[in-house]
Amino acid sequence: MTPSLTPRLAQLADTGLNQTLVHIVRGIEKEGLRVTTASKLSQQGHPLAFGSALTHPYITTDYSESLLEFITPAGEHISDTLGFLEQIHRYSASELADEHLWPASMPCAVQGNKSVPIAQYGSSRAGQMKHIYRRGLDIRYGRIMQSIAGIHFNFSLPDSFWQGYRQLLGSQDSLADFRSAQYFGLIRNFRRYGWLLLYLFGASPALSQTFMQGRPHKLSELGADTLYLPYATSLRMSGLGYQSDAQTSLKISTNSLTEYSRDLTLALNTPYPPYTRLGVEVNGDTRQLNDNILQIENEYYSDIRPKRVTRADETPLQAMAERGVEYIEVRNLDINPLLALGIDDTQIRFLDAFLLFCLLQDSPEIGEQESQRITRNQTRITEQGRKPDLLLETASGELSRTICAEQIFAELAAVALLLDKTSSGYADAVQHYTPLLQQPELTPSARILQQLTSSKLEYTTWTQQRAVELTQYWQQAPLSSEQTGYFKQLATSSLAAQQRLETEDAITPLAACQ
Repeated sequence: MTPSLTPRLAQLADTGLNQTLVHIVRGIEKEGLRVTTASKLSQQGHPLAFGSALTHPYITTDYSESLLEFITPAGEHISDTLGFLEQIHRYSASELADEHLWPASMPCAVQGNKSVPIAQYGSSRAGQMKHIYRRGLDIRYGRIMQSIAGIHFNFSLPDSFWQGYRQLLGSQDSLADFRSAQYFGLIRNFRRYGWLLLYLFGASPALSQTFMQGRPHKLSELGADTLYLPYATSLRMSGLGYQSDAQTSLKISTNSLTEYSRDLTLALNTPYPPYTRLGVEVNGDTRQLNDNILQIENEYYSDIRPKRVTRADETPLQAMAERGVEYIEVRNLDINPLLALGIDDTQIRFLDAFLLFCLLQDSPEIGEQESQRITRNQTRITEQGRKPDLLLETASGELSRTICAEQIFAELAAVALLLDKTSSGYADAVQHYTPLLQQPELTPSARILQQLTSSKLEYTTWTQQRAVELTQYWQQAPLSSEQTGYFKQLATSSLAAQQRLETEDAITPLAACQ
């Protein structure tokens, strides 16, 4: 820890700048597989009631035709964000015939790579690009890895905060440059301390053995179809989750927007021999967008990303180079099957405090040695995070996980008190999770393992039972006719928007998608 946080909190309060924090803007993107009543991945196309996955603003698909993604509007009120996410769940539960939404990050039992259907987006140029990109992911990593689901949390601070904070720090940079630099400082500290979120919120300690598909691993058997690690928190975020030999050697700097863009651009323009051998065009079949290390920016797997809303015909990097970083996207959150929505308001308030802590804390540049230490700590936490005597690496030597976490919580308590001056519930949120530091058995990962063990159910069976319970829960509280009409109208208008795109692109050759 550095001594910068306490005086900065005092300055925010003394200048009244903390008042702007009521305008924090958040958004949630939640993925979820559609599964049949037989606990198998749905092979049906995207439901017509959900409209077009290409153009619907709130209901789309991620990698697979079966992997739904629910998106909330960006907003300042946590209750509105969760309320909208709840409405999408209630609507989907009323429209999914003989299917359920899988309420966990690791998938159900899968019947081989081909059982994961690649998402389809129609014949427009944009739709074909999205589909071919996913075909590229298939030949590079396999479809099963892409069936993992998660929750992405988007977070931004208002211009009124950035204007005052720039003045407070005496910066002469433009507002856009200052904001970008500060967001990258937040990102670096998130990398340093993000292991704490994996410990507190990791909810994937077990998985179906079919996910491994004969790959070597060090997991233990919990049943005929269940593999686990006794102290694991998030196998989704471990080396068993999203993995890529090509990306293992990537060194994408988070020391500045300039360095980040430089390194990502290099990966986007550097051919990778194994991908070259796979081919781009093979007998008239387009297999991937290109043979570079990354086909597009979003192929880069990271637990947090700088983001900017893009305009038409503009890439994310181009948008950030032009107008700076607009918000950050937290990507290391598991879906918690013990919660109806997979996330709740207490967790969101904790995330607010944690991200503000990452922003206000001094954030020196990350060198190669520290980067490697961060990676090793994440591995320890994901695979054995609840181990009683677990040690984490620090610049001054190893410290116990509990001591490291308690040090952060002391800082978070101070941040929460500042936030509570204009809002409420932040100190309570920090206090809510404090017992988990000394009692790992209270974490979601431990509670899930306890239920699997006591019920003697396989991972897929236990999660399917939870999926059925949640479907019934949402169906017992149906939307009003007005709310249902709203989602049906969105579906209709999105289908019309896709049709317009396809009509406009009718003469666009497929080669233009590359």
